[in-house]
Amino acid sequence: MAGEEEVTLESLRKKMADFARERDWEPFHSPRNLLLALVGEVGELSEIFQWKGEVPKGLPEWGEEEKQHLGEELSDVLLYLVRLSDMCGVDLGKAALRKLELNALKYPVQPCKGSSSGKKHTHHPPTSASNSSTEDPSSGGASEEALKR
Repeated sequence: MAGEEEVTLESLRKKMADFARERDWEPFHSPRNLLLALVGEVGELSEIFQWKGEVPKGLPEWGEEEKQHLGEELSDVLLYLVRLSDMCGVDLGKAALRKLELNALKYPVQPCKGSSSGKKHTHHPPTSASNSSTEDPSSGGASEEALKR
């Protein structure tokens, strides 16, 4: 059963590549087409929450059918994202870990911890690890140099 095997980004990447190859869909899986399909799936995911307002963690008031539908739409988004990253030659796992490192520099624990005051992250005072000399203005985040420190 699929639920019993270990699921990794690499195993999903391979399964998606096989799925597309078996159906001769590779010519249609350009980055642009995959991105547009991904956006469509995000729209379908959004529809699930559209009129529910805020919902608590774990979705305790949702029925099993609603949760199953949510899982299907989340899966569509994930699978298109994995396929898009593959077609773009991006190792999604490594890119995600790098982004977490950059975010840790951009949003240091002390000024950001517990902050839900509605202040934008740029209103937090800079620390030595996240001062303006480590910011790459073109990306809106910490630079490659900041990661090397």
